[in-house]
Amino acid sequence: MARVRQPAVAGAFYDGDPVTLRNHVDLLLEQARGVKHKGSIVGLVSPHAGYMYSGLAAAAGYRALKGSSYDVVLMVGPSHREFFEGASIYPGDAYRTPLGDIPLDAEARASLVGGSDCLKLSEAGHRAEHCLEVQLPFLQRILGTFTFVPIVIGDQTAETCFEVGRALASVAKGRKALLVASSDLSHFHPYDDAVRLDRRVIDSVESFDENEMMSQLAHERLEACGGGPVVAVMHAAKLLGANQSQTLFYCNSGDITGDKSGVVGYLSAAFLQV
Repeated sequence: MARVRQPAVAGAFYDGDPVTLRNHVDLLLEQARGVKHKGSIVGLVSPHAGYMYSGLAAAAGYRALKGSSYDVVLMVGPSHREFFEGASIYPGDAYRTPLGDIPLDAEARASLVGGSDCLKLSEAGHRAEHCLEVQLPFLQRILGTFTFVPIVIGDQTAETCFEVGRALASVAKGRKALLVASSDLSHFHPYDDAVRLDRRVIDSVESFDENEMMSQLAHERLEACGGGPVVAVMHAAKLLGANQSQTLFYCNSGDITGDKSGVVGYLSAAFLQV
């Protein structure tokens, strides 16, 4: 019997009804107006809040994939609810959303685990975690059928993040792979303070310097819950030939709700081979 990871936040972060969810995602993709990009997308940075808040930002990134096809999607996010060393890959057969099951790429997963002591088969970080799950309906609507590998980083140390990046590049080499880093930006600061804090992260992403970004995160000069996954995916994208980074869309929850007393920041960005 297939081992399927059930949705944890359907009906909360996004619609639990498949028809309503499909229509909502399609509407977000239609409404999204990210900037145009040059070259091919090797990796994305995408937010992971409820669709009411970060849906347009996420859609701007995924809309940029329209017309593209990938052999596998390698997705990396942070663990919000469990702490563990290294990074975990879900050991089952599929992730489920209301739009259907997405099969895990067993070959790519085995190569990742076999090629790095940092990556382990484990449910740790997957059981109730939302950061990967919320990306999937967008990919289902844009790519249709695909396989993926869900990776959650437990301790966002430099050693872990760079090793995950190296392993991703090694497995993705020779495949048409999409890398996705799941991250929100600053949390619950007044609007103007949040914009200033988020600008630091955006500048760091656009500098396309993963070593400097990791240093800034380690010294707590940047605020991004998935900063480590962004570093890992940036590192992998560079190793795979990406040579440019571009912001596609930025907003915060205050732009959506009008409540600017304490906001959360959302970024879509692309790592490109130009």
